Amino acid sequence: MLDHRRILLAGPGAIAESGGLLLLSDVKKTKTVIFDEIHKYGKWRSFLKGFFDLYNNKCKIIVTGSARLNIFKQGGDSLMGRYFLYRMHPLSVAEIQDGSRGDSLIRQPTPLSRQKFNTLLQFGGFPEPYLTATMRFYNRWRRLRTEQLFREDLRDLSRVQDIGSVEILAENLIHQAGDLTNYSHLAANLNVSVDTIKRWISTLEALHFCFVVRPWFRNIPKSLRKQPKIYLWDWSLHSDQGKLYENFIACHLLKAVHWWTDIGLGDFRLYFIRDKEKREVDFLVCRDGLPWFLVEVKSGGKSKLSRSLKYFQQKIDAAHAFQVAMDLSHVQADCFAENDPVIVPATTFLSQLV
Repeated sequence: MLDHRRILLAGPGAIAESGGLLLLSDVKKTKTVIFDEIHKYGKWRSFLKGFFDLYNNKCKIIVTGSARLNIFKQGGDSLMGRYFLYRMHPLSVAEIQDGSRGDSLIRQPTPLSRQKFNTLLQFGGFPEPYLTATMRFYNRWRRLRTEQLFREDLRDLSRVQDIGSVEILAENLIHQAGDLTNYSHLAANLNVSVDTIKRWISTLEALHFCFVVRPWFRNIPKSLRKQPKIYLWDWSLHSDQGKLYENFIACHLLKAVHWWTDIGLGDFRLYFIRDKEKREVDFLVCRDGLPWFLVEVKSGGKSKLSRSLKYFQQKIDAAHAFQVAMDLSHVQADCFAENDPVIVPATTFLSQLV
């Protein structure tokens, strides 16, 4: 709102006055000041530092936005020690079923209706299209989001000049999501350098268009070490069912490792495993640098248990190994009570995450 912008430009004191932080009658009341999309203000970091130093004892401060707080590397004052970062993600199976989040790592399994599960899969986890759940609204929302991402956010939050080429790169990433990323091939297609491709992908990561999953290679003979995989934050962009399912699980796992890390339960990371013999497992979740559980994604529960799942579990000594089947009905059983490789329904497994 224009009025809010005027107050912001007037400085921290104006915000404190308009929010009632200076009133004696409100001294004992804990207030919350929310700054949304403040990163679009050129001097946002020095502004937040000043406001925090002056008024953090009088209110709670929440900063939200579509880009990371650390997206800008140049200039401005450091905010180190003044904030905790919580990474926001699209809706997930566990969140739809039960929005509460405890401090425990793993939830008890909770059933989710097949209708809600399919709606989440089809329309994605962003609230507006999921809650509306109509193709007409989804198509319009998707077009507007694409326009805002490339015509506004990319232009405002980066120094990229060739917006059209970044759009083409993004389209390529949609089609190859889940495949090994060949930077040289992408660079040749767009007639730019490999370093430029890597820089553009980093920018798209910062704008929450995609995320990179890197290979795990410790204790893996002849493992791949350099080529990562790239997935989308909005899995609904996929027309290919196999890529849709794999990206869907990837997003849930990323949300879980981010949340567990952000609330202080440890350092959690998401990887995949592949060796030069072409044995592969889609995902590996590590806790404090040690393998915790493996995940292989399959469309149907009739698929045989992956040999690679058992092979890599023995190689890296992971506690659990799951083959997640998208079509199986919910089973009221704790997946994480099993140590041997096991085929589990997607709804059961995902309901135990975040």
